[in-house]
Amino acid sequence: MSASKSSLGGLIVGAIGVVYGDIGTSVLYSVKEVFGGGHVEFTPDNVYGVLSMFFWTLTTIVSLKYVVLVLRADNNGEGGLVAMLTLASRAVADRPRLRNAMLPVGIFGACLFYGDGVITPAITVLGAMEGLEVVSPGFSQYVIPLTLLVLAVLFAVQKRGTAGIGKFFGPMMMLWFVVIAALGIHQIMGHPEILWALNPWHAWKFTWHYPGLTFILLGAIVLCVTGAEALYADMGHFGKKPIRIAWFTIAMPALTLNYFGQGALLLAEPSAKANPFFMMAPDWAQLPLVALATVAAVIASQALISGAFSVTKQVVQLGYLPRLQVLHTNVKETGQIYMPLVNWALFALIVLAVGMFRSSGNLAAAYGIAVTTDMLITTVLTFFVIRYAWKLPLALCLAATGLFFTVDVLFWASNLIKLIHGGWFPLAIAGAVFTLMLTWRDGRALLSASLRATSIGLTDFLESIFIAPPLRVDGTAVFLTNEPGVVPNALMHNLKHNKVLHRQNLFVTVRNHEIPWVGMAKRLEMEPLGHDCWQVIVHYGFKNDPDLPKALAEITGRGIDLNPMSTSYFLSRDIVSPSLGAGMAPWREKLFAQMHHNASAAAEFMNLPSNAVVELGSKVEI
Repeated sequence: MSASKSSLGGLIVGAIGVVYGDIGTSVLYSVKEVFGGGHVEFTPDNVYGVLSMFFWTLTTIVSLKYVVLVLRADNNGEGGLVAMLTLASRAVADRPRLRNAMLPVGIFGACLFYGDGVITPAITVLGAMEGLEVVSPGFSQYVIPLTLLVLAVLFAVQKRGTAGIGKFFGPMMMLWFVVIAALGIHQIMGHPEILWALNPWHAWKFTWHYPGLTFILLGAIVLCVTGAEALYADMGHFGKKPIRIAWFTIAMPALTLNYFGQGALLLAEPSAKANPFFMMAPDWAQLPLVALATVAAVIASQALISGAFSVTKQVVQLGYLPRLQVLHTNVKETGQIYMPLVNWALFALIVLAVGMFRSSGNLAAAYGIAVTTDMLITTVLTFFVIRYAWKLPLALCLAATGLFFTVDVLFWASNLIKLIHGGWFPLAIAGAVFTLMLTWRDGRALLSASLRATSIGLTDFLESIFIAPPLRVDGTAVFLTNEPGVVPNALMHNLKHNKVLHRQNLFVTVRNHEIPWVGMAKRLEMEPLGHDCWQVIVHYGFKNDPDLPKALAEITGRGIDLNPMSTSYFLSRDIVSPSLGAGMAPWREKLFAQMHHNASAAAEFMNLPSNAVVELGSKVEI
């Protein structure tokens, strides 16, 4: 979806369905976690103070930080932590020490997305199903089985894509926001004085009287902004304007009304603290509300799952993960993809999370640490973007990000208290993915260095073999190589075993860049090597879909025949042999060798025709 193809209204509805699903379902558990622990005495002043903190947390973190500031830091129209990281790293390219320190921090932030991608589906679907306990306590035994059933169906249908049902996400989430706003208004009408909590004085007053309690409660209050990072991550799909309009006209008013409605209910019925969201509804509406909440939870989960596929594909193209199987679920929309390994790994971890924590309340302890760490890293990267890319004065940059940094640190520190109560879980997931990413990056660097050390210059090699040229056969050979200007192992194997050379030969290197998109006008670089041989470099951004035959088709008018029937693609699938400590720790070298062995073939990742690929391997020691 793009602004050039869709109306503003359609983009706003689409943004409501994709961008605001996660934050929109936070009403299911946020207020319950603050008041359900029994730490806050039910007095009007205390309820006003907590609600005031909810409202000003939404205002500070979402409205000011993300909507006003962070959305400005687009990377060629794209957002998300990966886009922010590449933008910041390019901005400090002339400061190698700073850049080298920044990259691991930003990559770890991207890894936290996987922890978030596990917790969000678990907590939202569990939170929706827990509404059954309000309908009837006898339904309690069905909450976890039904949660697992919904999640199993959700992950099982991923391979079919979301093209068919995706068009309903926006209207369904619009209905969700209308309903939660109406529930809030109904309760507020009984206690309109609750609206005094909009005054920040109540938040300051509560903090002044209960500083220690306030610090502890921040770990639960931050749940109201879970999903805020989606505003930035999905900017490329909908654009800044629709996201901003959707927030200020639909999402934020509905969330505010619902939170204040839950507060009004608690003033009237303190016993509603067990599940204030569902208890706002009259008895006859509770079961339909559970159904609607489940749909909203599924939509919020779908956005995270699709995001996991997209982020993984970007990280692969940036060289931080091995090639994984990517299936396109929609021939018209290249961005709609399915990655089986990612899908089922997420599902397994989500089932583990549901089985371990067993309630949205317990999961809430695990949720905040991943969200606040991600927000803190985003703020830090934003500083480097506005300071070194936009060249704004230092004082202005410190003022623009200093407030948000302070707020993020307070929320982050509060969530550290919950580290032993479940906060370790998403951090463990992020740490495991981070280890895989750094191992793959460092292993590839060692592999490239090993190959370069034993490589032969391509130009000199071609000159030498054409002194007594081998038999030339009809057709075109495309040799894929990691480094331009060196002889591919596949060419050496072909000459050794087949003793022939094709009539035309292309030596192709694919380069992935730290920008989202590279247009077709800049896709190819060509250098003639003589004897009907060419060096070709193909450029992609980290959001481009690699399609080598399509890219090379651009050169068919330059005297090169790329007829699919007479073109063969030669790849060298090297076998990595660990050298036990020469470059990395032995366990990392073994891990890299296994990752390299299990990586999907480049032919599949680059959309090469399976009947035209010849894979030749050699053993390489790192």
